[in-house]
Amino acid sequence: MLPLTSTSDIRDGNNQFAASPPLNFSISSEAIPYILSTVDFLTVLLSSLIGGLAYQFAVGNTVPSCLPYCAAGSLAGAIYVLRMSGRGFYRFPYGGKQRVETGKILSCWCSTLLLLAFAALIFKVGAEYSRGSFLTFCSVGLLALVALRKAAKLTLASAVSRRAIDRGRTVVLGVFDEMRGQEDLLSHFGASEIKRFVLTAPGPLSSGPEDIGTIGSVADFIRNSNCREVLLALPWTDTKRIEFVRNQVKALPVAVRLLPDKNAQTLSGPMSLDKILALTVNIQNAPLSDRERLLKRMLDVLFATLALMFFGPIMAITAVAIKLDSPGPVIFRQHRKGYNGKHFVIFKFRTMTVEENGSVVAQATREDPRITEIGRTLRSLSIDELPQLFNVLRGEMSLVGPRPHALAHDNHFEKLLSDYALRHHVKPGITGWAQCNGARGETPQIEQMSARVRLDLWYIDNWSLKLDLLILIKTFIEVLSKRNAY
Repeated sequence: MLPLTSTSDIRDGNNQFAASPPLNFSISSEAIPYILSTVDFLTVLLSSLIGGLAYQFAVGNTVPSCLPYCAAGSLAGAIYVLRMSGRGFYRFPYGGKQRVETGKILSCWCSTLLLLAFAALIFKVGAEYSRGSFLTFCSVGLLALVALRKAAKLTLASAVSRRAIDRGRTVVLGVFDEMRGQEDLLSHFGASEIKRFVLTAPGPLSSGPEDIGTIGSVADFIRNSNCREVLLALPWTDTKRIEFVRNQVKALPVAVRLLPDKNAQTLSGPMSLDKILALTVNIQNAPLSDRERLLKRMLDVLFATLALMFFGPIMAITAVAIKLDSPGPVIFRQHRKGYNGKHFVIFKFRTMTVEENGSVVAQATREDPRITEIGRTLRSLSIDELPQLFNVLRGEMSLVGPRPHALAHDNHFEKLLSDYALRHHVKPGITGWAQCNGARGETPQIEQMSARVRLDLWYIDNWSLKLDLLILIKTFIEVLSKRNAY
């Protein structure tokens, strides 16, 4: 159970982490579904092998080949895992609740065996797997799945109590009255550390400057820590406050959930995990999971390294050409906003006679007199973007993502477009879905930037490795066609 910060600490705004004992080892909660499903698959496979061989040995037959039993067990294991994962069987924290779902296990196991028998009939391989072996496999498999499910629940419960399940830091944002007595409720979310930020009490002065300052502190904390979710502890009747908080935190790249308030808890009685999940409202989902971020990062590092090796000679020739063409540095540096609004310095080959990096930055236009002769060629071929491969290797950018804009432009459009800041839910990219769909160049009208933002947000909501590869291919074609590049 997670200890709650003392009353005096909350009232004084001393938002400390909930104490947790040091651990030598912890595992991410996102790995739990993969571990549980792998255990079930191996259980079914071994049940087929052990059950089949045990039956043959019991009836006095010679030990047959293990291949049919392994094949049947592998197929049954795959079917069973797919069916159970579709029901959320392996999801954390659902997988850690105390009661063993014997009925669901029996239902999925029976349907798995029926599909296995149907496959054996279709492919006419039943003769290699006797009925006695099959019935033994059915019994052994069911008992093993139920027993291991119980063991898994006990193990997960022990891991949660020892803070060995790492779900990162969790922020609880709300009013003091709703935060009191929430220990049992918060423990179901499995957070290893909890930090609380208290809003002003509901009333005519709610959602004022103090609350804006508090939410600003939440944003700063999330940017500087491994925070994965924000839990809102607010009375459901205070709809204005909920809407205010939702609008303030929507730019943060974390999951945001509204917890059941005191009235909902009172009406629903004892809060089981099923009730908590049913009553918790998802205000916002996290853009990418840890696994997805890891896959995207691996793709970035691999492709950026290969691109630097391939384009290295071109970049060297470009540097010499820029130095000979006009006075000034070879590399242009400018501050941009990255993931979660963090600032970084972007690298580009200098293509202009000026280096603007202040509160006013003029967008490049067609026939812009500031562009040098060599710069015009570099921009038309997008060679000026190649130094950003170093930004990718440094982890500040991705190969694919919303294009970062100058800080002056970000500040301007954030005031005009309510969803503009959502672009910072992922790392900015060298290219993006908007760019490969022709949204390049200047945006003198707000409608043009609005269309670009819609494309960027579509990319964030529909991300996949396949989509990233598609965008890279389309970008290559776009560069060759030289459309809308200047």
